[in-house]
Amino acid sequence: MTLTASAKPISPSRPPAVRRAWQKFSPYAYIAPFFTLFAAFGLFPLIYTAFVSLYRVELQTPGDMEWRGLDNYTALLSDDFFWTSLRNTFTIGVISTVPQLVMALGLAHLLNYKLRGRTFLRTAMLLPYATSVAAATLVFAQLFGRDFGLINYVLGLVGIDPVDWQTGTVASQIAVSTIVIWRWTGYNALIYLAGMQSIPGELYEAAEMDGASKWRQFFHVTLPGLRPTIVFTVIVSTIGATQLFGEPLLFEGSVSGGISHQYQTLGLYMYEQGWGFFHLGRAAAIAWVMFLLILVLVGVNTLIARRRIRKEAGR
Repeated sequence: MTLTASAKPISPSRPPAVRRAWQKFSPYAYIAPFFTLFAAFGLFPLIYTAFVSLYRVELQTPGDMEWRGLDNYTALLSDDFFWTSLRNTFTIGVISTVPQLVMALGLAHLLNYKLRGRTFLRTAMLLPYATSVAAATLVFAQLFGRDFGLINYVLGLVGIDPVDWQTGTVASQIAVSTIVIWRWTGYNALIYLAGMQSIPGELYEAAEMDGASKWRQFFHVTLPGLRPTIVFTVIVSTIGATQLFGEPLLFEGSVSGGISHQYQTLGLYMYEQGWGFFHLGRAAAIAWVMFLLILVLVGVNTLIARRRIRKEAGR
């Protein structure tokens, strides 16, 4: 009795030209969905916004477009509210970003030690980031209330008069910055923690053998090793500060940023022009000014970081 193996059909191999073409163009086919979505929802709105910024367009009649050239941009330069919002964006960005990153660095340094419940603590760090902007801002608006807010109550216990957090320029900007700090400190702390854990342990062992204290190890081992991560968080925080919108909008529920525009950011100013005064052309011009401002700030941060790295490498 003999056994015969069933013959399997041999599929014809692809021609060499087709195989070479497939190897050449298949990577582009894999990444095509991303670039298609980016072109539809990223690139096209950017280009169309630049196009609209050159026209006078009203929200009620978006089809009627009147050519203005660069008049929408020059009109911003003569608008005092534009300069106020630009100054507010800068000040709120500074007083929210600097303490935020410093606190995040300190928290990450503590979480890098072998603490009990550190997994729970790391998870808890993300809770403010996961909280809704609307919910967090409304709660903080109650905390910073002038008459019945908890912050003024605590200040009263130490003999400080109540502060009008929604009317004063400095006070309102500090209040808005506090919301930003609360939401983003834990997020940046986890980024710093990931950067710290990527630093080789041999560097700490060598520093300890040379007699370096914990503080010296932090300044001479941890911070240099975290420099790329710090540059990343500074750039991301700068972009977020320039686009700040939800917190100042919901803090008092007004697009004007207070009765005297004392905490109106560029994002609020753009929204007010487009959906408050119905000037879509000017709102588009403001959006492009914000975009160019972000490019300049990111470029300056990157240039400073590269120059410092080159300077230290030259040593």
